Amino acid sequence: MFIRAYLRASTREQDATRAQEELKEFAAARGWTIAATYLENESGATLQRPELFRLLSDCQAGDVLLVEQVDRLSRLTAEDWERLKREIHARQVRVVALDLPTSWAMLTAEQDELHRRMFEAINAMMLDMLAAIARKDYDTRRHRQQQGIAAAKAAGRYKGRREDTARNAAILSMLRSGQSWLTIQKATGCSSSTLQRLSKRLRNAEVF
Repeated sequence: MFIRAYLRASTREQDATRAQEELKEFAAARGWTIAATYLENESGATLQRPELFRLLSDCQAGDVLLVEQVDRLSRLTAEDWERLKREIHARQVRVVALDLPTSWAMLTAEQDELHRRMFEAINAMMLDMLAAIARKDYDTRRHRQQQGIAAAKAAGRYKGRREDTARNAAILSMLRSGQSWLTIQKATGCSSSTLQRLSKRLRNAEVF
């Protein structure tokens, strides 16, 4: 098996490599070797994740996509989760998550055709359930955050997030020079949403 580990954190201030040793230990305990690791600082609620799709484009049929938890792979809406699943299935990639025992037990157990198909159906159902729970958790936290902001605004305490002007100036310069988004993300650690916002700002500046 060719195993590709996917490590994701939502922001560049978070450590995407946090679970790397745990994944290595998990693989080693089963006699597996992680052949490639993909790191990304992007929200799990978006499909705009260059490293995840680079991983999938690198895969051959039968490869394993290894994650610490299902929420590292998806906090997507139901529609976007179906899109990602179709991409994974089309490439015949197997998802293994440490928090989903059925995903890795089925790789080591000896099974006949009937039991293999039953195991796959149960695993697919559990994967969908954990992805739905991850999205629900994301929506709940976002709702609470918005409630907190509304309360702070009402009390006159909300000032918003301070812009990283030095980093954004560098990103704007790289955009003007025609560098690709992937190159900019690797150099600065910014998210796709930040690039979209700054690209729009640059286009508006050029219009006026």
